[in-house]
Amino acid sequence: MMKLYSWDLSPYSARVRMQIYAKGLTHIATEQTPFILTRKFYEDRPLSRIPSLEIDGDAISESAVIAEYLEEIYPEPSLLGSTPRENAHIRTLARIGDVYLMNTAFTLASQTRTLAAQTPVPTGIESIVALLSGQLVSSIRTLDRMIGRDGFACLGRLTLADCALVPALSYVQHMLLNRGLADPIGASANVAAYQAAIEGQEPAARVLAEFHRGREERREQISTGELEKMRAANQAAREAAERAPSA
Repeated sequence: MMKLYSWDLSPYSARVRMQIYAKGLTHIATEQTPFILTRKFYEDRPLSRIPSLEIDGDAISESAVIAEYLEEIYPEPSLLGSTPRENAHIRTLARIGDVYLMNTAFTLASQTRTLAAQTPVPTGIESIVALLSGQLVSSIRTLDRMIGRDGFACLGRLTLADCALVPALSYVQHMLLNRGLADPIGASANVAAYQAAIEGQEPAARVLAEFHRGREERREQISTGELEKMRAANQAAREAAERAPSA
């Protein structure tokens, strides 16, 4: 029995869900994990990551690892290529989504939260925000030179590259606009065309609708002050798990 523990708002979770939808894996249950995680969750999963794929009591973390695992055990329909070189290109594009876009965007989001919350502004924060924003622009330009021109990231069909890039681009765009920063996607014609086209694919449209639902839920959590309480509870649970003696 497999179950994917997921959050609507998590782009990493969305990546795996899009793969599951594209492959038609209807027997894998997807459960919306509570935002307040328990000490047991952290104890059972040392990486403490969402998504988490549960298999007969065991847990696989990290979205890229889960994606490769699912491809190995469910090779059809394939979201990889037919040659090692095609697979390398797919994985390179997915890596751009993971590292150059998502990692930079998450760091930028944390810095802009600090920028908005603290007065006076901590020394150096504005220059860090400018640096990270510039890195995102550069990464989008790089992707613009590599992305497919036919509505897919590559190979003219859905691949693991699309599963990584669809949520990554959506998160980057929403995060930048929500913080009053410039959106580099509109200035990159090939990426903009790809984004508009891929959103018409059913698996992509489905995860983007879930993304929207997650954002609405997050807005409610922020407005009620619930988000800060959840973050504090999660941090306390994580620290308690880390202090617990190893089995």
